[in-house]
Amino acid sequence: MRIRYLFILIALLFTFSGCSWKLKTHGDGDDSTFTEVRRYDRLECRYLTTGDYSAIQQMSTDYPIETRTLIEKMLQLGTVDDPMINTKFLHFYQDSTLQLLIADTEAAFANMDDINAELKTAFNNLSEWLPGFPVPEVYAQIGALDQSIVVSDRMIGISLDKYMGSDYPLYRKYYPAQMRKSMTRSYIAPDCLTFYLLSIYQLNNFDQRSQLDHDLQMGKAMYVVNRAIGRRQFNTPYVWVIARYMHRHKDMTIEQLMHKNDFSDIRN
Repeated sequence: MRIRYLFILIALLFTFSGCSWKLKTHGDGDDSTFTEVRRYDRLECRYLTTGDYSAIQQMSTDYPIETRTLIEKMLQLGTVDDPMINTKFLHFYQDSTLQLLIADTEAAFANMDDINAELKTAFNNLSEWLPGFPVPEVYAQIGALDQSIVVSDRMIGISLDKYMGSDYPLYRKYYPAQMRKSMTRSYIAPDCLTFYLLSIYQLNNFDQRSQLDHDLQMGKAMYVVNRAIGRRQFNTPYVWVIARYMHRHKDMTIEQLMHKNDFSDIRN
């Protein structure tokens, strides 16, 4: 489990620190509340299964950041300015295994009302607990079994293909049983929230901190996410360390906890 989260965290920090794109490309409306996951994956599926050129045009026009992130950062196929990039993108997914993965993913996530509802509740709670909390845009994609969650400034990308269930046949070929336990639908909202919180509330002097401090930082975020979604999705030893600490310090707010970078009184 730790390996999985460390991998995503490294990818998250790389994307977050390297991204200088301007957000809010989808309109200038009120962004203070979450509405629903944007279905970028449906356009992606249309292009990758039919070659419909209008779909890739719409992806580039309506979702420029998402398309650049997928092609350049995740798949590393080249730059979106390459005249041949659309062809490279299409050919990459023509493998029969990936075509099956696309079809299965779109069928499994034809409806995401449950995920939208959970994210909405959680973001409402976080906005109440954390003054000035920036509610992000969230979109779904199909990432060829790459990163589960990609975070940049006020934007979260969910790779639905990484949440097909612990018994999904393709996973059995590539992932150990312990890792497959968290590759389920119930982890989508919690993972989104955890890594978004980690991108906002970063650990000071990250490279110089101990592994225990890194684990406690993750435990902090997971503890808050458990509270925000109203269930104990994460049940690691470090989450319980934070829970016990908060039980002993009942006057500490969620905001104070997330800003806390000195773990000396938690470690002892």
